[in-house]
Amino acid sequence: MRLLRRVMLAALVALIGIVAWNFEPDRSLEQLSEYTNDESEFVDVMGMRVHFRREGPEGAPVLMLLHGNSASLHTWDGWVDVLSQHYEIVRLDLPAFGLTGPNPSGNYRTSWYVEFLEAFSTALELEQFMLAGNSLGGNIAWQYTLAQPDRVSHLFLLDPSGMPLPEVETPFVFRLATMPVISDFFASFAPESLYRSSLLDVYADDSLVTDELVKRYRDLSLFRGNRKAFVESGQQYERAPIEQLSDIRAPTLILWGAEDLWIPPSDADTFHEEIVNSELVIYPNIGHLPMEEAPVMTAEDTHRFILANADEPRS
Repeated sequence: MRLLRRVMLAALVALIGIVAWNFEPDRSLEQLSEYTNDESEFVDVMGMRVHFRREGPEGAPVLMLLHGNSASLHTWDGWVDVLSQHYEIVRLDLPAFGLTGPNPSGNYRTSWYVEFLEAFSTALELEQFMLAGNSLGGNIAWQYTLAQPDRVSHLFLLDPSGMPLPEVETPFVFRLATMPVISDFFASFAPESLYRSSLLDVYADDSLVTDELVKRYRDLSLFRGNRKAFVESGQQYERAPIEQLSDIRAPTLILWGAEDLWIPPSDADTFHEEIVNSELVIYPNIGHLPMEEAPVMTAEDTHRFILANADEPRS
């Protein structure tokens, strides 16, 4: 028993030492101003100042873009380069991420994000729009489409979450966020190696994981309250209503990386089978972030799908 206590004490001291060595304080908006530009705007929604950008020709059809867990609106840079000549692009930092920061209520369930998205859309006076989402953003997108079917004219799902994942091991960074004691420390440290490792997991082509990319993901996680929010969100699992997928009537394009290690490509078939008016495209040698790893290809497929499904009646 005495030996066990010594081992546990040594482990605790080592853990504290690791956290202290990698301690990184939160950063302010001013300190992260390099991640804003002339298109950056802020709007008050549900007690938060939400960072968003509205790009492209005013009056064109609106395409809203939702990023995934631990990401930001920057994940869509490549899509904006291609699609902003055709559409008015609205992209935002979801609460708990980017320069929006945490939800004051501490609620990060997907159902709450659906309510938030409706409030955000109302604040921007958007009556109807096309909606795209990756990973967590994809989960929010398809659940929002179920909740507000008249708002969404076209739906784009890029490796969306929502399906049960019994056969897939939870990524290391998410396991850390749910471990007792360790999760408390997780909100105050930010080793560069952890961000690089996670990005190497979600990219199929390791050469695309540049120092600049790692820096952006790490820097934006340091915005005040984001790391604590990440820990809190990891402890708020909510089952997705996958049995309602067949109720979606918006024309839906499902884009999936064949080398996704976080959400299995087999889920793409399930989404395709359940969503009546859907098309599926699988990209070889692409991972969990198709819009980052193959921005031109995925954006052009999106534009093609919009043109092919213009004003299509819903059955």
